[in-house]
Amino acid sequence: MLIDIIGDIHGCRKEWIELSKKLGYKWTNGLPVHPEGRILGFVGDLTDRGPDSLDVINDVYHLITQNKAFYVPGNHCNKLYRYLKGNDVKIIHGLETTVAELNLLSPKEQASHTRKFIELYEKAPLYHVLDAGKLVIAHAGIKQEDIGQLNKRITVFVLYGDITGEKNAKGLPIRKDWAQEYTGDAWIVYGHTPVHKARFKNRTINIDTGAVFGNELTAIRYPEMEIVSVKSSMPYVQEKFRDDELN
Repeated sequence: MLIDIIGDIHGCRKEWIELSKKLGYKWTNGLPVHPEGRILGFVGDLTDRGPDSLDVINDVYHLITQNKAFYVPGNHCNKLYRYLKGNDVKIIHGLETTVAELNLLSPKEQASHTRKFIELYEKAPLYHVLDAGKLVIAHAGIKQEDIGQLNKRITVFVLYGDITGEKNAKGLPIRKDWAQEYTGDAWIVYGHTPVHKARFKNRTINIDTGAVFGNELTAIRYPEMEIVSVKSSMPYVQEKFRDDELN
């Protein structure tokens, strides 16, 4: 399997297109196609905070429906899904930017984007186990003993990480560093926790390098385990990064 897995895009479509081209994909018919047959993967959090969430949804939706990519949802995907389904969710923490994009559209266009995202979300697995179990894509990670399982506890972990319910000095949720204790043979590729450079720990790789916070958008090429990144055009926000919490 030859796959290029993209970190949290968060509406940064300019960077996602640039990164795909740097990876060798050609946008000849409106979608990225690799001349060597490589395929794309997404760790979730396609939307919120960035300027082009709806177009990112559209890109990934069409890739998935044409079997040209793998996608797993993130916590922001989950919240957008609940909002579009009519649940009472707070329109904060970036969701307000996606909602603002939707509100600029006609009712027909709104309905189209809503349908696409709901379909994308509902057809996606919580996490992907690929390459005969050698590779797992999970938004915030997954414990070794939970691979192949599914329940409410695992769902919370995969979407939000190993949360404690407490907050750090920056006001951000405290997350235990689950990767420190991972001893599995499968490579776990995840995002969710912004770091300045892709972080390798045991056989886990965090590829959320904070594109929407002004740092980089990152991909990992599998099985080469090569990191490819592009610079972000967004304003830099130092306090959003978690490097100081990780060893």
